Amino acid sequence: MARDFDIIVYGATGFTGRLVAEYLAATGATRWAMAGRSLAKLEEVRDLIGAPADTQLVVADADDVASLRRMCERTAVVLTTVGPYQLYGSNLVAACAATGTGYVDLCGEPAWMRQMIDAHHTEAQRTGARIVFSCGFDSIPFDLGVLTLQDHARARFGRPAPRVKGRVRTMKGGFSGGTAASLKATLAAAARDPSLVKLLTSPFALTPGFSGPHQPTGLIPEYDSSIQAWVAPFVMAPINTKNVHRTNFLLGSAYGADFVYDEMMVAGLGDIGKAAADAIAKFNPFGGDKGPKPGEGPSKEDRETGHYDLLFVGLMPDGERIDTVVTGDRDPGYGSTSKMIAETALCLVETEGAGGVWTPGALLGTKLRDRLQAKAGLTFTAG
Repeated sequence: MARDFDIIVYGATGFTGRLVAEYLAATGATRWAMAGRSLAKLEEVRDLIGAPADTQLVVADADDVASLRRMCERTAVVLTTVGPYQLYGSNLVAACAATGTGYVDLCGEPAWMRQMIDAHHTEAQRTGARIVFSCGFDSIPFDLGVLTLQDHARARFGRPAPRVKGRVRTMKGGFSGGTAASLKATLAAAARDPSLVKLLTSPFALTPGFSGPHQPTGLIPEYDSSIQAWVAPFVMAPINTKNVHRTNFLLGSAYGADFVYDEMMVAGLGDIGKAAADAIAKFNPFGGDKGPKPGEGPSKEDRETGHYDLLFVGLMPDGERIDTVVTGDRDPGYGSTSKMIAETALCLVETEGAGGVWTPGALLGTKLRDRLQAKAGLTFTAG
């Protein structure tokens, strides 16, 4: 079927969607369109971001299944920032799976993701639809960071590292309002349906039919002798670790059936580091009413002065070690995330692959990594 567009940005009138649209306009991308519920708001955003006057606008509503299907039939890839996805995303995933349309999102909602895998993976395989979740800070830097480390481990040692630690060394800039809303929606869903708790707590929630070895929970501060520092719980670890395990699963256990992985945040050295780790463990970044609401976000200056530095440590059975460092040049929740999802969508347009529900690492792998280094301000350095 001939498609009118390569990419439609669905949710372009929201804060993150607007950043994505602005990025595509600035890069001179062609054959893309903006979509949302209100034509008037789409026209306003198009003019505000300086997109060409002939940028196409598509009206679609998460509650109008027919409008979603019409949108999907017009494009190769739908890039959606309309979350929480468990509230507004199910009809769109179904429409993409049915019409063979590519899909990328910013989802960090593992219980919903598993529901979508169970409901639509087989249909997406049949139609050729490539459904790709978690294409922002959760979980691309972590997914591709582990992929990069394992590539170098195989090159150096002839086998993947069975134990990998992800350590957030620095991070300036907060999480998005959409991330906070998604977490609250997830907790509310679990309160209504206690069976979801098992999915939320299982490292292998996204690997149907496979459960690997026991995994560290990362919930308790500890002294990490491999980096000689205290580490604390990292709030995005519950989604990132699940995506990393799904990548391993989809790649046929490329990291090994015995692969063990965790993520934590580096708190510091000595007694000060221990105290900081304890404080981080008690702090809820999503508590209260502070921080951006969905549709809101930080200033351009705050986005551009943000950054992050992630260390991945691979430990081999004989005591050998291999490291990989991933950095980003914008704040994680908005500036870097908007570039990552845009480049993932562009990469998906240009890359062939089988249908199904994928992770960025398993489907796009090194091609996406190289693209993010060239265009989106990320670095992947093996040590």
